[in-house]
Formats: sequence, C-alpha cells, structure tokens
Amino acid sequence: MKIALDPYMHRHLPLEQLPRLAADLGYEYLELSPRADFLDWWVRPRVFPERIAGFKRALADHGVKIASLLPMYRWASPHEEERLAAVENWKRAIQVAVEMGVDTMNSEFGRGPHPERGSCSSCCMGGATTESSETAWWRSIEELVPILEREGIQLNVEPHPDDFVETLYPAVDMIRAVGSDNVRFLYCAPHTFYFGDDVADMIRYAAPVLAHVHVADTFNHKASSGLRYIVNPPGSTARVHQHLDIGQGEVPWDAFFGTLADVGFDGIMTACVFAWEERADDSGRFMRREMQRYVDRFRTAPAA
Repeated sequence: MKIALDPYMHRHLPLEQLPRLAADLGYEYLELSPRADFLDWWVRPRVFPERIAGFKRALADHGVKIASLLPMYRWASPHEEERLAAVENWKRAIQVAVEMGVDTMNSEFGRGPHPERGSCSSCCMGGATTESSETAWWRSIEELVPILEREGIQLNVEPHPDDFVETLYPAVDMIRAVGSDNVRFLYCAPHTFYFGDDVADMIRYAAPVLAHVHVADTFNHKASSGLRYIVNPPGSTARVHQHLDIGQGEVPWDAFFGTLADVGFDGIMTACVFAWEERADDSGRFMRREMQRYVDRFRTAPAA
C-alpha cells in the first residue's frame, strides 16, 4: 500500500520543496494535485523539460516518489469545444506522467448539473443535463482509454459533489462498463455522505475496481434534519462538505478501514485534508500517524 500526501495546503511552496516537505512529515509518496506551475485547474499543463528535471532531482534527493498525478479538466462538458480542449489537455497531462515516470493518475467525473435537476434545459451550465454531461464523458473516455493503455497509465476516477454523478453505485457501474484495467475507482471518504448510506456495503461494491482512497473526515450533511450545515437561502442546491482530520467529523472509520482490510485493498491511500492551512504541517503528521494506526490495527485483526 502507498500512503501519500496531497500537498494542496502547501501549494504556496515551490514545487522542488514538496519532496522535502513530504519526507519531513513522514511520507514516502506525494499525490500531486492541481497547482499553477504544474497541472493547473482546467488549462494545459504549464510544464517544460527543465521543470520536470528539477522536480525529479528533488524527489530523488529526498527519497520521495509520486504516487499519482491529479489533473482536472472539463472532459464531461456538453459544450464540444470545451470538451475537445479538455481531451487535448488530458493528452498532454498523460505525456507529463510518462516523462515523470508516474504510472497512476486520478481525477473526478466532472462538474455538471445537480442530479435532481433532471433534464432541465433552461438552467445550469448553459442548458446542460446530467445525460449530456455523461454522454460527453463517455466520448472523452473512449478517446483517452487507448492512450492510457498504450502508455501503461492507470486512471482512478471519483464522483464528486455536484458532478453529473454524485453517488457511488452508478459511478462504479460506469467504471466497470469502461471495461479497461487501466480505469479504476477512487473512494473519497469525505464524500461518503453523498455517495450513499452504508460505508461497508459501498466499499464492498466498489472492491472489484477500487484502487485508490482519499482520507479525510467530514460531517454528515443529511443529519440533524439536514441542518448539520446551514446554507442560505433555504432550499439552496449548494453542495457542502469538508476535508477534516480523522476524528473531527462523522465518517465511520472503523467501518471504512475495516472493510478495506476485508476486501484486501492494497492501492493508494492519500491524506486529503484541506481545512487547516494554518496548521498544515501538524495536520499532515497527524494524518500520517492515524492512517498507519488504522491500517496496522485492521491488518493484524483476527478474522471474524
């Protein structure tokens, strides 16, 4: 298993300082999320040979490896010009992964209309629907899968609150329908309460394609009559969740880690906390210890 740090809370640091940071916080792996000088949000990677070479030297110097690169592009856009640009950005990002010697990438299905908005054609995203976003995603994935397979890159995909697919079961079905060993599923723990209601059942359902988990805590936005978070105006379709340290929210961690052990999960596990930039180092160290503690606890637990 690879236990990685998402250094998003440290994005103010120069790229070549991230390996030292990871090592200092106890990590052997980084999951490199979007940052302006590498794979920025939505746009073509701002990477050139000298930057890649310098980053690779820094990684080697501190004994740190890249577990995964995380690009974000509008590959599910129903606007064809935007989708085509996203596919081109994906192709360049895959080249960057190859140049870095990285064999794993991860991303989200893509932002789209809220599922409950149905087929409304007069609002959200300039007339987009969940169906048109899903159709666009399939168009993109069918073009990208042969490239991923040719280059030996595994892509792990997660649903996200406000994506065209937010819940786990249809998302897993879509990944399995792709029919490629190079496209797998990512379970993001702080999205648990959007995914569904039974953590153990969801992990078991995803197990055949589960290759990556993001670890952070969150509150159950559906609890307390839907008032765990209060959003104004009432009835807003805003998606609320948080990425907190383990123990600060309501994710059932015994069920999460215990079921991962039961299904034999041995992929990438990323500390994915965003809430505490003012104490980012302490959060990173804490998460490294806690993830290892849970992994060790359930790895050694006797079979029921």
